[in-house]
Amino acid sequence: MQHDISFKHINKLAMPALIAGVAEPLLSTTDLAIVGNIEYNATESIAAIGIVGAFLSMLIWVFGQTRSGISSIVSQYLGADKLDEIKNLPAQAIVIVLGVSALILGLSYPFAKEIFELYNASGTILDYSVEYYKIRVFGFPFTLFTIAVFGTFRGLQNTYYPMVIALIGTFINIVLDVVLVYGVEGFVPAMHIQGAAYASVVAQATMAIISGVLLIKKTDIPLGFSLPFNAEIPKFIVMVLNLFVRTIALNIALYFGTSYATDYGDAYIAAYTIGFNLWLMGAFMIDGYSSAGNILSGKLLGAKAYKTLVMLGNRLITYGFLFGLLLTVIGFVLYEFIGKVFTKEPIVLQEFYNTFWIILIMQPVCSIAFIYDGMFKGMGEMKYLRNILLLATGLVFIPTLLFFDSLDYKLYAIWIAFFLWMIARGTPLIIKFRRKFLPLAQKT
Repeated sequence: MQHDISFKHINKLAMPALIAGVAEPLLSTTDLAIVGNIEYNATESIAAIGIVGAFLSMLIWVFGQTRSGISSIVSQYLGADKLDEIKNLPAQAIVIVLGVSALILGLSYPFAKEIFELYNASGTILDYSVEYYKIRVFGFPFTLFTIAVFGTFRGLQNTYYPMVIALIGTFINIVLDVVLVYGVEGFVPAMHIQGAAYASVVAQATMAIISGVLLIKKTDIPLGFSLPFNAEIPKFIVMVLNLFVRTIALNIALYFGTSYATDYGDAYIAAYTIGFNLWLMGAFMIDGYSSAGNILSGKLLGAKAYKTLVMLGNRLITYGFLFGLLLTVIGFVLYEFIGKVFTKEPIVLQEFYNTFWIILIMQPVCSIAFIYDGMFKGMGEMKYLRNILLLATGLVFIPTLLFFDSLDYKLYAIWIAFFLWMIARGTPLIIKFRRKFLPLAQKT
């Protein structure tokens, strides 16, 4: 069987996945850009969106791992030409994750104030964080539903529909952000940070509805839940649990970054929030190639095409590195302009510009880590990914942050820790991949 891993085919998968991947972080980034330019309490509003965004990102990354689990299983069965055997799995997985999301919503909503106090939020920032979260959290189940459907499309080697859905959701979010945050005189009152939250929820709900309709209309995968559970559900649950533990480790790093920045003061958390959202945007853009690796590696593994799998890894690392380098160059060219998109506060801009260069030079390194991360997810290697991230967080990120914080490096400490953390995440994956698949490729 011939498998297409040409530059054209990889980009046919990667470019739509890139656009689809920025949908969720773009919701928060759009909120930042719009709210950051209101006339009063802009710094506090940015800080609140950053703190809530960090917590919601944790929830989405922890419970959104269904996408990788579904994509891995579907793509491997597609490669083995046995897709009929797992057609009922996506619907069962979606029901499981929606049940969990409802539980999380019910538990976190009444304790929002206590949750954000753990992030060192206080005063106006704490009030805004609670206000923003108690609206944004209702978009959480819609986002998890959309993520699960995206995973099904990816397993079917289709990144086009997720791209279309993401574009529609992003457009709706931007339009509603402008209307609801600033208001329309005589028609819609200015709702400020609450308006940004409502805009995000409506966009997330719309994306969920369109996702479900397209899955039903354009594929043979049903959305109706049925019993008994598919034979692959235990494997799926194990995958998700491994990714669950892994993502907790990831979010420990994010929690430390956000809580330390908050503790440094309002200007620091506002600057960190802008930098973090841009870093996250870059990560999701690079994730386009990671998604292509995820999609193709699962299919190639299912077909036992090891030589082609090794070639895929080599090509993706080159494409991803060059794309990361492009992001770095664009960032330096637009260095001053980017900061002013989000805020006009001089003290916030100063702290942002002081450390933005670290985020930019990280991009090529991040590309390698994210691409191999995606490939390992596609091949179902969730346990190894779990162990690597636990070690990288416990032995690299936290000690680095504590060391440089003790030297009073403030935001420098956080971003240096993230940089070394990414190196520690990516390097073992490259070594493991080549040790495992080079010998298998030589035999075929």
